[in-house]
Amino acid sequence: MKTWVAFTSALGVLAASAAVAVWSLNMRDEADLKTPAPLVATDSQIARGAYLARAGNCMACHTARGGREYAGGLGIPTPFGTVFTSNLTPDAATGIGSWSSAEFWRAMHNGRSKNGRLLYPAFPYTSYTQVTQADSDAIFAYLRTLPAVSQERPDHALRFPFNSQAALAVWRALYFKPGVFEPDTRRTAEWNQGAYLVNGLGHCSACHSPRNALGGTRQSLAMAGGLIPMQNWYAPSLTSPHEAGVGDWRPEDIVSLLKTGVAPGASVSGPMAEVVLRSTQHLSEQDLGAMAQYLKDLGNGNGNASPKPQAPARAASPAANAERAAKLYSAHCAQCHGDNGQGVANAYPPLAGNRAVTMASTANLVQIVLNGGFPPATAGNPRPFGMPPFVLVLNDSEVADVISHIRTAWGNQAGSITAMEVNRIRARQGH
Repeated sequence: MKTWVAFTSALGVLAASAAVAVWSLNMRDEADLKTPAPLVATDSQIARGAYLARAGNCMACHTARGGREYAGGLGIPTPFGTVFTSNLTPDAATGIGSWSSAEFWRAMHNGRSKNGRLLYPAFPYTSYTQVTQADSDAIFAYLRTLPAVSQERPDHALRFPFNSQAALAVWRALYFKPGVFEPDTRRTAEWNQGAYLVNGLGHCSACHSPRNALGGTRQSLAMAGGLIPMQNWYAPSLTSPHEAGVGDWRPEDIVSLLKTGVAPGASVSGPMAEVVLRSTQHLSEQDLGAMAQYLKDLGNGNGNASPKPQAPARAASPAANAERAAKLYSAHCAQCHGDNGQGVANAYPPLAGNRAVTMASTANLVQIVLNGGFPPATAGNPRPFGMPPFVLVLNDSEVADVISHIRTAWGNQAGSITAMEVNRIRARQGH
């Protein structure tokens, strides 16, 4: 009996210690955020805030399809359920009309709402914590100028225990640490500005970093590439020359990709097309140049994550399918991409030697063949060339054959994929 009592007491002490540790980790930086400061916005500050809101692509998430801008209500699916975005208009009852600039900064910096409740990291405060208070105040000043919209946020639809504040507190203790961006004194001002934009408001690591089963990321793997949850698009590594590292690119070509969605031999599609459309095309040449310098340095292996080597090639397409695969390519792809996968300059990207074709993950290839590939229509490229969807034209086996063909032809040595892999992605998309 005494042994059982001692064991139970020890468990109680451990549980209490763990609870205190979680509480302490969730209270970091809170002391600096409790005193509201009145904000008297200037025209230049409001203009700066509008620009920064573009840089953070805030409207994309905080606007429901067919809804009022920034009024929230967009459902963001996650592996744990659906999170609905909040109303950022200055409505006093349902938006941020009753908030102070200090409370808004608290949400950006520490992931807490006005009433102190912990926010779900679908709002990327894990990145926004690096935003300076001055920039947070500017965004807040801009949002206060928007038309007020009365619209309640729908209740989140998360499974237990992920719908509890206790579980969220444990997650934050494991994976979140608040901290403002600290410039690297060994680097240029331009490089530091690029790092600030990419890692802060740009929240690039939210997609371009791998996540574990709990949705957490490790700093050591930042920007090393990852499958975007629920979207089935792979955000390629920004550190690896085999994926999306741009260490050997000219800075002006990186700027072009972010500004127009296209660059020599490259174009964006999928979720990145939306980022360019709604966000990066609107940034200044100076800021895009700074981002290019930082991304180029990441691509040289100077980031937190080491370049990811290309996975060993899988077996090539079975000989029985090789002829059919070549015929499928000739019938559906060669007209635009060329008989030898050479592409057409300023129109259709080459497939021969294209790392988007040869990288280890085939998720994006399947997505593009099924659903089409569409670069964004930008001011610098208003009529982009796109690729039609083949979801109703090719079956799983045919999609696998044609993708296997382009991954193994013209010197490409990436290996084949199977019809089962195609079917898995098709099923997730509801086709």
